[in-house]
Amino acid sequence: MRFVNLTPHVVRLNDGREFAPSGAVARCRNVYGPADADGIATVSIGPLEGLPEPADGVIYIVSGLAATAAARAGRRDVVAPATGHPEAVRDAEGRIVSVPCLVREV
Repeated sequence: MRFVNLTPHVVRLNDGREFAPSGAVARCRNVYGPADADGIATVSIGPLEGLPEPADGVIYIVSGLAATAAARAGRRDVVAPATGHPEAVRDAEGRIVSVPCLVREV
């Protein structure tokens, strides 16, 4: 299995594996509705951009939001870093250093 990192950051697993950015980025933007009188707007996940077509033996690493959009489109070849996992390692400022695994949206 080959992993292609479609994020702008190095993805590190707690076991020491690293996935360097590929140079391409898959992302989706939020789509906002107008705010109501209370200042509350609706938000939905917009279209996913920059995700290549499926390829045999390739898993694409993307952000959590992009992974959600990909799962909704039926893609099973897309994963995201498990940044919310209790075993994720953070630095003194709270930034993610490494994650225990990659996750696939269901």
